[in-house]
Amino acid sequence: MNAQQLYDMMKKVQEPKGYYFNQDRERVNELLESLLVNKQRYGYMGCPCRLLVGDREKDRDIICPCIYSVPDIAEFGSCNCNLYVSKDWNEGKIPRDYVPERRPPGRTRGCLG
Repeated sequence: MNAQQLYDMMKKVQEPKGYYFNQDRERVNELLESLLVNKQRYGYMGCPCRLLVGDREKDRDIICPCIYSVPDIAEFGSCNCNLYVSKDWNEGKIPRDYVPERRPPGRTRGCLG
């Protein structure tokens, strides 16, 4: 699978839920490629903007789309790494504020985004 195939697959699943890909295709492609690297490396698509432990159970909260993306998009219009956004965020109708880390202390491994 390549980044375009992943994009097409995830778009079909996420858009009906109200989650859209960021219009910055370069950013999206980088993140999707990182998801594919994580899939190859760990066997699952862990969040591309967080460092994974490599243990599916310990990383389960950050398997993309991570469990934090729903409240992040509801509050800020974007997930932490800006892969998934709301329609209003993409259309510039809401501010593109910094999305703080919601992952509890002790579980945070850092952010590459």
